Amino acid sequence: MPPRLGPIPQISPRQAANLALLVLFPVSWFAPLLRAGLLPLFGLSQISVISGLQALWQSDAVLALVVTFCAIFAPLLKVLGRALRDFGLLDARVEPALSWVGRLAMADVFLIALYVVAVKGIGLAHVETAWGLWLFTFCILLSLLGKTP
Repeated sequence: MPPRLGPIPQISPRQAANLALLVLFPVSWFAPLLRAGLLPLFGLSQISVISGLQALWQSDAVLALVVTFCAIFAPLLKVLGRALRDFGLLDARVEPALSWVGRLAMADVFLIALYVVAVKGIGLAHVETAWGLWLFTFCILLSLLGKTP
């Protein structure tokens, strides 16, 4: 006889949205953030978080480490921490740390925006935002919404 499982816990819409981020964040990392006509730094027509990080690791490892933490690890830590907190598997004392990590994740969106403004302002290339930037920004903002009850 198979073991009996307890009742399925009710998941709030905020908890469901947070769990959806476990899928949406990786999609946003590979989605095109920018399209560029001529971009000497990358030599690509489309730039994603991952392709940008690959190019950055070749030119500046320290900056690449900071951006990798802000773009990949901070959002993932925030989402996993929030999920563990929501289901009672993590102590409430970690809440300030989760908020701090979430703010670091938002820093990456500002870096991308600053890059677009700089390139457009200098006139080095024709740059336009792609759907991946909107998805990545949406994921970051969604991860910042709501505190654990």
